[in-house]
Amino acid sequence: MFAHPIVSRRVALQAGASSLLGLGLEHLAPLRAENAKPTKSARSVIYIFLSGGLGQHDSFDLKPDAPAEIRGEFRPIATATPGVRICEHLPMLASRSKMWSLVRSLTHRSNDHSGSHHIMLTGQSQLPVGFNPSLPRPGDWPSLAAVANAVTRPRNNLPPAVVLPDKIVHNSGNVTPGQFAGIMGRARDPWFLEMSAFEPKAYGAFPEYEFDHQDRKFAGKRTSFVLPDLELPQGVDPLRFVSRMDILKAIDGQRQSMDRLGATGAYQRSRGDAVSLLTDRRVRKAFDLQHASERELDRYGRNAFGWSLLMSARLVEAGVNLVQVNLGNNETWDTHGNAFPHLKDKLFPPTDRALSALLDDLQERGLLESTLIVMAGEFGRTPKVSTLPTHYKHAGRDHWGAVQSLWLAGGGVVGGRVIGSSDAKGAYPATDPQTPENFAATIYDSLGLPKTTAWTDTENRPHHIYHSDPIRGLNRN
Repeated sequence: MFAHPIVSRRVALQAGASSLLGLGLEHLAPLRAENAKPTKSARSVIYIFLSGGLGQHDSFDLKPDAPAEIRGEFRPIATATPGVRICEHLPMLASRSKMWSLVRSLTHRSNDHSGSHHIMLTGQSQLPVGFNPSLPRPGDWPSLAAVANAVTRPRNNLPPAVVLPDKIVHNSGNVTPGQFAGIMGRARDPWFLEMSAFEPKAYGAFPEYEFDHQDRKFAGKRTSFVLPDLELPQGVDPLRFVSRMDILKAIDGQRQSMDRLGATGAYQRSRGDAVSLLTDRRVRKAFDLQHASERELDRYGRNAFGWSLLMSARLVEAGVNLVQVNLGNNETWDTHGNAFPHLKDKLFPPTDRALSALLDDLQERGLLESTLIVMAGEFGRTPKVSTLPTHYKHAGRDHWGAVQSLWLAGGGVVGGRVIGSSDAKGAYPATDPQTPENFAATIYDSLGLPKTTAWTDTENRPHHIYHSDPIRGLNRN
């Protein structure tokens, strides 16, 4: 069982970030109860987002022949693919390299966290007019998850797009722009399945791999990773649930409470859909990891990274079209200092295990071929190692949008390939540069969306989703 608090059935309908209704009454209206099981042609995407920015030199594009101030402390190891080497601290992924491929030449022009988040979460390099780095605005471009939520068909009574385990919030408390529906309107926001409480000084995978970037003595700690409880309240018969006025009043009460908060947009008034979700066994099963097997928990890792990727596999199997997994809250991968010990001891171990488990799990379930997995951050990190002695004991790397490595698997991606390259310093693309627009097109193409697909904004104006071609060379064709 999980080594963290589990909420009781009695609090299933309480207002709050971790209950079903707290997760998104504003997102229930678009749901439609579709009883057909996912077909073999159903296609899904899991977008693993590394908020903070993973250093290409320290992960998938090492430069062992470069000077010490560029190559850093890590050494490359051979993978199962001849000629492809990655970081020594990712051994499980290295042994599975025939299941995944790399793009080492993804590039954009921003070195700012907020701007780069917006770019990589929306797949659009040009920031919108009036962009505010501290606040999501109605004029922002819609996120990839929001577009998938708007233009793909919901299956099995589940939302088309889900984001977990939390929103991306800066340690100042500012909500990072680019995660929402923007000019499409808040009603088209993806579902945010919030299970991890915000803590400004805590990073990494709760509980065993949590850390503080600056190794402060009194660093904050998260106290729980609460899975959503979709059980009906004790004593309530599912067959009588719809007629229970006290339950409907509870739903209405929570809606009113959230309306008063007003911070996350207008909530839809669809209590009928809420009842449908709470009574659908398949929906509850998709979200319920409390009864996951010991083998699954050990395989993925008993921490926030493992739990999040295990849930993503369950949601894809249940019929969610796109799952965005924020692998680490609050710019966890922002390794300005103490980079090498934190990557080695805190970030790479749970990532290596959980991502390898996801590959194996989806393959065993026959879902890997129909599920594209992509992993990226908002940018890469500087070629030269830097020191900030007033804040960190050890060296790190700063922001660098000019190049980053993109990791992909499944969804028709041929394993063992490397698309593009960076220069000798890992500073700029040397061959086959790829843009965020290429990246977004790869996701949309994997979802089976035609080039003519468009969404409409709040003024009912159409916007095509494709702004470039998918990355070439990843698939068999």
